[in-house]
Amino acid sequence: MTTLFTSDHEWLRIEGDVATIGVTDYAQSQLGDVVFVELPKVGRALKKAEAAAVVESVKAASDVYAPISGEVIEVNEALAAEPALVNSDAGGKAWFFKLKIADKSELGGLMDEAAYKAHTA
Repeated sequence: MTTLFTSDHEWLRIEGDVATIGVTDYAQSQLGDVVFVELPKVGRALKKAEAAAVVESVKAASDVYAPISGEVIEVNEALAAEPALVNSDAGGKAWFFKLKIADKSELGGLMDEAAYKAHTA
């Protein structure tokens, strides 16, 4: 399992040809208390950098972008029911959706953990 990061503060866990996507702890700390999450529909084809989900906090609403192209194969229904999971477990239980990866070459432009930490420093 490999974890990669985007400059827009999404994380991806790569397992085979599936990527699980969520927002980073840094992103949730900037958002504040999350009150609503809108998830993409299963079966939706996403292009890299396309807005895929919405996260709303008491401060602002932000899009969650598809870090790579693929088809949504699963969404985290627990997150829709309990948006505050984003604040309590951004890098774990608060994943947003899973994509079947369309083009693994798109992973090349993403950051590893060390590069992401430097990006947010």
